[in-house]
Amino acid sequence: MELFDLDRPAPSLDEDPELAQVQKHILSLDPDGRRFATVLRDTIDQLLDGEHTGRYDWQQLFKTEKTHAGTLVEINLQREFEFDDGDKMDYSIQDIDVDCKYSQRFGGWMLPPESIGHLCLLVSADDSKSVWSAGLLRVDRKLLTQGSNRDAKLQLKAQHRVDITWLWHEAPLPENVLLHMGQQDRMAIFTPKGGQARLNELFKRAQRRRIRRNVVRTVAQQKDYMKRVRGNGGSRSALRPNGILIMGDYRSHQEIAAQLGLPVPQEGEFVSARVIEAKPHHCGHHRTVLDGRRWVLADPSDPEETAPLLPEHTAARSV
Repeated sequence: MELFDLDRPAPSLDEDPELAQVQKHILSLDPDGRRFATVLRDTIDQLLDGEHTGRYDWQQLFKTEKTHAGTLVEINLQREFEFDDGDKMDYSIQDIDVDCKYSQRFGGWMLPPESIGHLCLLVSADDSKSVWSAGLLRVDRKLLTQGSNRDAKLQLKAQHRVDITWLWHEAPLPENVLLHMGQQDRMAIFTPKGGQARLNELFKRAQRRRIRRNVVRTVAQQKDYMKRVRGNGGSRSALRPNGILIMGDYRSHQEIAAQLGLPVPQEGEFVSARVIEAKPHHCGHHRTVLDGRRWVLADPSDPEETAPLLPEHTAARSV
């Protein structure tokens, strides 16, 4: 349960023109927060290093790795948005010093004494809930806890989280598919010894969901992981007899996914789904035309039919 009331208004931006200026600039760079969310997703994946470790859960990280997360978030945000180095703080945004603090646990930001009086960009991302937040705060000693840790860092009092000016609050974080699937499915994916067999299980068991490239890398644990998704011996050809299409970020594949009513794969993503040739009783179903025939998403009770071949660069016909 939250210990603060989000309906209570944040401090007036008229009272802090620098905060208003930084807020306006960040939102101009990333109006919908998509770039910010991608940085956080990629940073968590960078820490997990699934290609070499097979890890998919924040809890699998060593304590030292978790401690390093804040530094990586700070660095990766600076690279993405090209913030200048600050004078006394991490960044200079519109010639205003801004510190950056990250916590995987919402509200767990540790603020050093030298940040008092400065603006701070407070960032949080919870992979287990698939949400993230980022906001701006003018650090004031009266807002902070009395106690301190061994580094003399202080925490924001829970009741003063209302003083944060939110850029985004509990926005969707790109899903960690392996973390959020059932244990039985996850075990079935990781049981095979070969990377190709593991990927085939992934695309069978995580249908109709966006699967990011890093998930593929974590499951395959092989340098040629992308080759093992495609046709000519990859999952796309191996699962075709089962009726499963694997759509990537080709424009033609995105159009097919949209026509079938599926999540549309974005850059570096895949979406798998089992299809069946449309029958008269499929009237009203989302459908696409491939190989000159109409296809719809298969129900669990439908028999398996060999899936059509996917185009690589040409658009599918809409119906």
